[in-house]
Amino acid sequence: MKLSPDDKVLIQGINEPLAAVHAVRMKAYGTNVVAGVSPGDGGQALDGIPIFDLVEQAVSQVGAIDTTIIFVPPYLALDAALEAIAADIHQIIIITQGVPPLDMVCLLRKAEATNTLVVGSHSLGIIVPDKILLGTYPVEFYTHGTVGIISRSGTLTSEVALELTKAGLGQSICVSIGSDSIIGSSLWEWLKILNEDKNTKAIALVSQIDDGIQETAAQYIKEKIEKPVVAYIAGRLGPPRKRQLHASDLIVSLPILGTDPESTENIIATFRQAKIPIADRPSQVPELIKKSLKIKP
Repeated sequence: MKLSPDDKVLIQGINEPLAAVHAVRMKAYGTNVVAGVSPGDGGQALDGIPIFDLVEQAVSQVGAIDTTIIFVPPYLALDAALEAIAADIHQIIIITQGVPPLDMVCLLRKAEATNTLVVGSHSLGIIVPDKILLGTYPVEFYTHGTVGIISRSGTLTSEVALELTKAGLGQSICVSIGSDSIIGSSLWEWLKILNEDKNTKAIALVSQIDDGIQETAAQYIKEKIEKPVVAYIAGRLGPPRKRQLHASDLIVSLPILGTDPESTENIIATFRQAKIPIADRPSQVPELIKKSLKIKP
């Protein structure tokens, strides 16, 4: 993963309302936004950012692109990502929510074959505080430091970052890996990246009770991750979860909704067995981070 203020960044769908706002904010933060793509709007500019009809045209004018950020509508996201890969762009962040699952499957097969890193879909992107903003983060919540955040939730990423900032704990890298059902780069990939990042001293993992990844993640952290990890799992203190049963269940007259009473208990037990502290609320994350780093209150 290459993250540098000098990286050339492209915005696909730059004239979409959300993209138009955040492209300007990214540029103001210091991100090197060199071009935007919006078919039919080529020749225009947004806050000094030249707009092209095609990614290929943008690359021919501004040179090789390091990262593209995709804001196009969901059913156009696959085409936008494939166009970027064809233009030799191998870091893709998909902000768009609701990309069709089969489109994501197709994209991930292409990404694997071309060694492309995909973040999202439905992601806030990536931020290295005070250095580079790639996405839609509220930057006032983030400060430079040594705590990495990996999150499956957009809003909770910023909430945890704000609590860390208020406690005097800045962040090294924050990544929202996406909250759609099928996403690109995984929790395990980002745990490995932050474990190898020399600027990261501890990791805050932000997840939700229905992600279905916590138990295997706990085992991976126990076996592979050398740095302290603190987890906040939203929803674990709520009422028992309901899960949607398959159509075949109706044939044998089972209820449409069923409970999964063991799930929460299994997650808690697995994390405790792996000696990974679990915060009850976002405001408790800084306290557990300080304890894991042996920082006096």
